[in-house]
Amino acid sequence: MYTSTSAYKQPVIRLSINVVENLAHEILLLKRSPHAPLGAGRWGFPAGRIEGRETPSQCALRELTEEIGAEHRIESISTLGPVRDTFYGGIFDIYLFHHRWLEGRIVLNHEHTRYAWMGREIYKRYSVMDGIDEDLAYLTIWPRGFLNQDKLPR
Repeated sequence: MYTSTSAYKQPVIRLSINVVENLAHEILLLKRSPHAPLGAGRWGFPAGRIEGRETPSQCALRELTEEIGAEHRIESISTLGPVRDTFYGGIFDIYLFHHRWLEGRIVLNHEHTRYAWMGREIYKRYSVMDGIDEDLAYLTIWPRGFLNQDKLPR
């Protein structure tokens, strides 16, 4: 669950998270390497740490290029943040970027082993990282009934 940043101490890490949705309303999920320090072997979004003087938006675009390659075209739908995580002890400030996939090709980097476009009907079958359901709920991508209810804010 994420919450307002005012309720906690300063974040340790600031992250930009990309939620990419195609025209069929499927979301792009990447399977993390079994050696990943966070969410090993689980499905997640293209995301990463905001570096130095980088803006959250600059980070989001950099991470997309690093994790799925540069051969794609997207458009921005909405943004949200910062919101504070609670699954990881409140150490992350999260900036969410909702994009529409227009065209392209996905070329994974070494951090991921697979990718999938997932529709809401099959989403619950996949082992996703903590926080993914909240991201989808906050951005109102799908109705809450398609998400893992035990991983949603109350």
